[in-house]
Amino acid sequence: MRLEITRRSDLATRALLTLVTDGKRTKASHLAARIGTTPGFLTQAIAPLVQKGWVRSDPGPSGGYVATLDPKFVSVLDVIEAVEGLTEDGQCVLEGRPCAGAAQCAMHKPWSNARTQLMANLAGTPLSSLLPAGK
Repeated sequence: MRLEITRRSDLATRALLTLVTDGKRTKASHLAARIGTTPGFLTQAIAPLVQKGWVRSDPGPSGGYVATLDPKFVSVLDVIEAVEGLTEDGQCVLEGRPCAGAAQCAMHKPWSNARTQLMANLAGTPLSSLLPAGK
């Protein structure tokens, strides 16, 4: 997949940060309201985080979501790839196809360099660095 940061990735990241900051079980409706989405879309955004084991989903009337991860050890890229799928190197920045050999677009080299730097930055940015000061 091409590197994409969608609304779903943003919501997943904000949900994780909110759960880590709160440090307690939070109802889906309350969490959705806090991050500006619907409970239905929250479920779609948070499902990959539950699958990764970063969030626990407790069903029932007293249930909700609880963060189970240490945000120092999960990067922004980890979250994006959990939600969007693994990113692939060599994808054309202009079209959704491999960009290699004779089929390289004119932007291939500068895009590859920029992509390498971006991926390193995202991989080197722990979620903990996005938390409010003192959390």
